[in-house]
Amino acid sequence: MLGKDYAGQECALAATLEVLGERWTLLIVRDAFFGVRRYSEWVARLDIPRAVLSDRLRGLVANGVLERRDDPGHAGRTVYELTAAGAELWPALHALITWGDRHRRPSTNAYRHAACGTELGPGAACPACRVVPAAADVLVVPRATGGSGGRTDAVSAAMGRPRRLLEPLGVDGPRLAAGRDGGAQAPVAHAGA
Repeated sequence: MLGKDYAGQECALAATLEVLGERWTLLIVRDAFFGVRRYSEWVARLDIPRAVLSDRLRGLVANGVLERRDDPGHAGRTVYELTAAGAELWPALHALITWGDRHRRPSTNAYRHAACGTELGPGAACPACRVVPAAADVLVVPRATGGSGGRTDAVSAAMGRPRRLLEPLGVDGPRLAAGRDGGAQAPVAHAGA
């Protein structure tokens, strides 16, 4: 099994990969920008093994990318939100999405500056305003992909409408209870469900 560190690599990229380089981690961060805040939403959206999700969320919290706190709307539940340091990842994430759009497969979204409606260019910059808007000032506009294999979960459906980055999705899936480790969570059955 490979370790999580890059011993002997004294550069900022190696240190960044120690935080963001594991499988699933960037997809979790991407979905945090898309408004996913609850454990159950990531489970529904990513089909990620629960133990892996719990591990990645713990790591992102420990490294200051996400913050875990009580859900003000649901007693006993928690939400995860990007920290200021996590929000600074938006231009890098946009660059990766752009690269994937050019070289792997078309992106399912367009990213526009909310102030003027212009699609973002390289470096997540607005070519009309000549600024890199903060993530909260970016509109995500779903593109028609023409494919028939789209996801049907409630989280993906909520992402199917134009919205701002960081805007909470507001999807209430199955109620979850904290696991023994405080991070891992398991579904709690609803009466009559």
